Amino acid sequence: MSIVDALASFLYAVIAYNIALLYGTVGEILNEKSGSLNLGVEGIMAMGGMGGYLIGCATDSMFMGLLGAFLVGGIFGLIFSFLTVTLQANQNVIGLTITTFGIALYFFIGRGLGDKFPAFADSPSFKAAFQPVDMGFLSDIPIIGKALFSQSPLVYLAIAIAIIAGVYLKRTKAGLRTRAVGENPAAADSAGINITAVKYTNIICGTGIMGIGGLYLGLYMGGSFEGSATWTNGMGWIAIALVIFANWKPIAAILGTFVFGLFFTLDTQKLVLVDAMPFLSFLTKIPTQLYSALPFIITAIVLIVTSISKRKNNNEPTAIGLNYFREER
Repeated sequence: MSIVDALASFLYAVIAYNIALLYGTVGEILNEKSGSLNLGVEGIMAMGGMGGYLIGCATDSMFMGLLGAFLVGGIFGLIFSFLTVTLQANQNVIGLTITTFGIALYFFIGRGLGDKFPAFADSPSFKAAFQPVDMGFLSDIPIIGKALFSQSPLVYLAIAIAIIAGVYLKRTKAGLRTRAVGENPAAADSAGINITAVKYTNIICGTGIMGIGGLYLGLYMGGSFEGSATWTNGMGWIAIALVIFANWKPIAAILGTFVFGLFFTLDTQKLVLVDAMPFLSFLTKIPTQLYSALPFIITAIVLIVTSISKRKNNNEPTAIGLNYFREER
């Protein structure tokens, strides 16, 4: 394999597998920008993926699969909203509980179906809608053609959602209200903004987007339920850290997804790179366990560096993770 083909294959894999991070990150940004720290991303993505996949296979429809994933994720968002916004429960505890519950329910349903678990191949329309698209001469551009212009439609959907979310938060009245609630809910309340409605709306929409990310991973893996690991495989936790890396900007999360994706993909693509570029042979000598841990090590480094460096342009919402008690205004 030539160097050009190896790089093209590597970049394609980086985007194709890790785009699910973008769904999780954008969804979490909407949650956090409204002042809610949702640590349930992993569980929400797992169950959103499971629910969307089963609905998509049952209806043989990508639209219904996406809708199902969004609704399942949204239901978890509704639960999170009710407990943390209405009942004022601790956000960290509820988020972790949702992750635990979501993963447990994922395994309960998958193992419960057993041999009846639907095969992706038995839903031809659903499967066909996930296949890469061909954009003609754009797909033939060396190296980047295959990586950028020969992906599944769900890859472009993720990018579109990130751009729309960025415009929504920055350029619309509803986005301004969301940011106001995340910065100073008391002041926003005084200005007549319905704090509860803003939080519910952004949390539910955000978790719905996370659910679509889980569905993407399930489809990318061919809908195979192994029973030993979730489709998300820790991506929900990485997405939470990626929010910080992207400085709470949905559009910046597109680049952040690519950067983090390099570490996720390196293990599976190292042989392709070494075959074309022998000087990278040292990659094969690195233990597989280190490759598996590398994304989480990078995540920890990002969190540490971000905490130490007080960036002047930090977009972190001031009231993130804090419940709003109107009586204390």
